[in-house]
Amino acid sequence: MKLLPRIAFAACTLAAGMGLLSCEQKKTLKLFSWTYYTPTDVVKEFEQEFNCKVLVTEYDSNETMFNKLVNGGAKSFDIVVPSQDYVSIMMKRGMFQPLIQSKFTNRNKINPKVLEKITYDPDMIYAVPYYFGAAGIGVNKKKVPAGDYERTWNIFADPRFKGHASMMDDYREVIGDALKYKGYNVSTSNEREVSEAVNMIREKWLPNIVKFDAEGFGKDFARGDLWLCHGYAEVIYGEVPESEWESTIDFFIPEEGGASYLDSMCILKDSKNAELATEFINFIHRPENYAKFLDFFNFPCFVNLEAQKYMKSTPLYPASAMDKCQLKDDLGDNLDIYYKKWESLRLQVN
Repeated sequence: MKLLPRIAFAACTLAAGMGLLSCEQKKTLKLFSWTYYTPTDVVKEFEQEFNCKVLVTEYDSNETMFNKLVNGGAKSFDIVVPSQDYVSIMMKRGMFQPLIQSKFTNRNKINPKVLEKITYDPDMIYAVPYYFGAAGIGVNKKKVPAGDYERTWNIFADPRFKGHASMMDDYREVIGDALKYKGYNVSTSNEREVSEAVNMIREKWLPNIVKFDAEGFGKDFARGDLWLCHGYAEVIYGEVPESEWESTIDFFIPEEGGASYLDSMCILKDSKNAELATEFINFIHRPENYAKFLDFFNFPCFVNLEAQKYMKSTPLYPASAMDKCQLKDDLGDNLDIYYKKWESLRLQVN
């Protein structure tokens, strides 16, 4: 041992013995996830229990996440949280590595009904479900009396909402919901069915829609500019003071169901922390920890049913409302069928 390393080692040992620092370098787990999707207190508890540091980087869409990873960012992260269609795409491209199954002791906590939906990885080799959810419809009860309207996607054809209605700027969501209303699969590759759904949107819904918007609809609803909006419950409720929820908001997922999503936690192929990453995924699915995630957003309990007994919040909508919802599958080359029709539709509003 050379002199300088010897001195450094001795100084470090002395300092550690005095409780001043530790020579052991803490591992850092790098999480790439959706904005505000991981409760801070759960992360802190994991850091304390596993003597590590968790760095969270956020994204606002699957497209943003995917583009960053394929353009050199994949080596910068350990865990990513894509939605079901992107899990399928990324699995086909070999972008994940398997979980260490011996560390995944909470696999039995995952709802079997969820596993039936993940045909791309039903054994959770690469992807562990995080949250199953769906967008729905928010109605301002101060503008239109509750119950005095159709509780289906065809509410967007109601002329009373003209100039005060919006749908998400997301073609898989909007076209998928129209397909579901027509009785078709939200991921159909039948061009006739897609055309039928798009024509209905253009002729019946579009005259009342003031814009397609996936970001500001919550604020517009809270201001009273929108009386009817398509979006996520947590966004709509999050912009309205809680004291006004009951008097203002009627949120529902239409009775026929709609397009849904399933975000999953996956370990990237280039991660050097597969064991710690698996521990994190397993930690999230301890029922008491998963309950904190649900409470943070007032989400219903569907993925990890044991978490329900630890929940302290009242969900914004019941889990049963998603029973008829369908996942948006990876469409591959058939995606163009949707995209081209959507661009034509979108230009008529924005």
